[in-house]
Amino acid sequence: MIESGLEYIVLLVVVASSIVLIEKKTEAKLFEYLPSIVILYFTVMLLSTLGVWQKTTEITATYKTLKANLLPAMIFLLLLSADIRHIAKLGKKMILTFLLASLSIGIGFIAMFALLHTYFEPDSWRAFAALSGSWMGGTGNMVAIQGALDVPDSKMGYALLIDSIDYAVWVMILLALVPFAKHFNRWSRSDTSVIDEIGEKLSLNHTEEKSTPLSLFTLLSAAGLISVTSQWLAVLLPTTDFLTQTTWIVILATLAGIGVAMTPLAKLSGSMRLGNMMLYLLVALIASRANFAELTEAPLYIMAGFLIIAVHATVMVLFAKLFRLDLFSLGVASLANIGGVASVPILASAYSKALIPIGILMAMMGYILGTFGGLMVGKVLEMIGR
Repeated sequence: MIESGLEYIVLLVVVASSIVLIEKKTEAKLFEYLPSIVILYFTVMLLSTLGVWQKTTEITATYKTLKANLLPAMIFLLLLSADIRHIAKLGKKMILTFLLASLSIGIGFIAMFALLHTYFEPDSWRAFAALSGSWMGGTGNMVAIQGALDVPDSKMGYALLIDSIDYAVWVMILLALVPFAKHFNRWSRSDTSVIDEIGEKLSLNHTEEKSTPLSLFTLLSAAGLISVTSQWLAVLLPTTDFLTQTTWIVILATLAGIGVAMTPLAKLSGSMRLGNMMLYLLVALIASRANFAELTEAPLYIMAGFLIIAVHATVMVLFAKLFRLDLFSLGVASLANIGGVASVPILASAYSKALIPIGILMAMMGYILGTFGGLMVGKVLEMIGR
């Protein structure tokens, strides 16, 4: 049984790296339906349930210190790839479609919680707020909101459960709809010529060049400075019940990432790799405080996730008719929110490989807006739950 803080962290790193290695070496079909980060969460949760480590004073202090310092650094590094000048190339209609998708997801969360909040335990709005961050841009936003709203680690299992099961079903539905695109576009009276033109013109290359020790150390130094500075500034800012000190840290790190993404520092290779490493470690840390015995309401949460998606899909179809949007734009905007940059190219390529950059840029918008969107949804959910 582990009681040392160092042994505790080393074990989490070994588990995370092992899962990533297995995914890369085996290319198993399992990872197409369950992302490695979800498998990591439930693997670490299982170890926690089995009592592999104890919540000693040393382990608790290690957990709190590492999580508090990694969170703003991770946010900053992941946002370095989200240059808003590149996103502007998408054009007004594509940006509008993405924002409509985010809005409809927010409506889905609010409608679901208004209907079902009495069936959930108190403060369940926090877990749904974290999930809304993930469904507006990716798991990084979920972890950011988890820290900002102080969501109990034990409740994050519900959010990740919905994020994996409901998301997998939604991806399959979107892929199944691809052959019906022409029929849908005729019904919505959409014009796809603009999309085809944007797809041909976009030549953005999102694959990172080989990182060097200099680039990695520079990025780590910058991330460390942002982490320290955001924590220092957050102490000086006014707080409320909702706008806590941790929330300010998340906001400041997000703004720093958006700003620095437009500077030469963002051109250094390795930011996404380092950011994802921190994300995996943060997810492992969160899972290490959870327990399978606490997931007593899993079916209800999974049903709630499908209700959110149903509302989202209905609202998007209405928007399609109102704004004459095509099925490709709707599907990619939806998956750019719910799936993020890791999965949106799959759907985009099902239409045309030339359209993959459009999906990636839309997912980058999610990285920028997801945390803010999730915090706003969380505030509304909190008001409904009172």
